[in-house]
Amino acid sequence: MISNFQNKVVLITGATNGIGKEILEAFLKTKATIIATGNSTSKKKFFEIYNKNKIDYHQADFNNEKSSRDFIKKIQNYKKIDICINNAGINKINYIDKISNEFDDILNVNLKIPFQILSGVSKLMKKNNYGKIINISSIWGKKSKEKRISYTTSKYALNGLTVSSSIELAKYNVLVNSISPGFVDTELTRRVLSKKEINQVKKQIPIGRLAKPSEIVPLIFFLSSELNTYITGQIIYVDGGFINV
Repeated sequence: MISNFQNKVVLITGATNGIGKEILEAFLKTKATIIATGNSTSKKKFFEIYNKNKIDYHQADFNNEKSSRDFIKKIQNYKKIDICINNAGINKINYIDKISNEFDDILNVNLKIPFQILSGVSKLMKKNNYGKIINISSIWGKKSKEKRISYTTSKYALNGLTVSSSIELAKYNVLVNSISPGFVDTELTRRVLSKKEINQVKKQIPIGRLAKPSEIVPLIFFLSSELNTYITGQIIYVDGGFINV
């Protein structure tokens, strides 16, 4: 049985697409209060889809310094944030000698912003002696292949952030973990990989298919819930067995 998250405040970044959207819609079925971010979706458009009474939505471009800074400041205005899910991320594949600005962009969104958010919410969690932080990492934080240098670097570092912060925050009853999905059938995956490449990838996954975004959510629910009282500092893979091939 999963907790209904009554009276919990949940922060979800990158909540308008892919895995983030699935996380948002799953938590909307609970009694949680939700803080959500999205990049390209305006507040007006967002609330045409979702009930604004249950969500505090912020349009935030994490590759824009002012937008990022403004959102980080807003975090401190909340009395509490019980659960933080750092999901926002970007990816672009390229060979090392052709990488330019995208390296900085990817590290900014995938690493620097999660660090800044984690720093902000940890102050609230330490004060309340309670918190669950989940960083959405990737199998590319464990292994790599050509043209994945920027993304792999960001996810290896994100896992380091998870492990280090979990040690520091454990005494405050704040549990920090990473969930590392494999190939998930999202818009981002289909933008990065061609149909032919996706079919090739399926052959490498023991289960024989890409994950659905909804298949990542149950583990997020468990790690965020009252059922998790002792798991922290872990990098957990949801990849259909791909990491072991």
